[in-house]
Amino acid sequence: MPELKRLHTGHAPAVLAFELANRAYFAVSISDRGDDYFDRFTDRYNAALAEQEAGICAFYVLLAEDGSVLGRFNLYDLEDGAARLGYRVAERVAGRGVATAAVRELCRIAPATHGLRTLRAATSHDNAASRNVLAKAGFVPVGPAAPSDLGGESGTWYQRDLQP
Repeated sequence: MPELKRLHTGHAPAVLAFELANRAYFAVSISDRGDDYFDRFTDRYNAALAEQEAGICAFYVLLAEDGSVLGRFNLYDLEDGAARLGYRVAERVAGRGVATAAVRELCRIAPATHGLRTLRAATSHDNAASRNVLAKAGFVPVGPAAPSDLGGESGTWYQRDLQP
């Protein structure tokens, strides 16, 4: 059974392997991270851990029983009881409810763990899979998302109010 875990230093090799193995798959529906992301992975990973330690963000990985990363689920800009949600799952588990289950779990734990009352997520009009995940996880559309929110694409912001 996959397990949602808070990101830590020891996850770095598995996260890099996940990102590399799924790079082309992700690029079909979201902006590619670019070569610089991979060239400077260690620096970026450590910066993310520092942001997490400072309470600015909270990063999670969904781990398979063998320790491989099946998905990443990130809470950005934690402030005033709200945060932005971003996520991506491996191609090998896409379409199986894995992302929906992990987003629901994150919504369940976010109030007690991070003091959150509201989560927001943006997805492009072309990303039907992400829209479905958000809808199944209880998010509702709340307005347009600008291309600057979505790497150059237009889309919709979704929101879910969380229960303490």
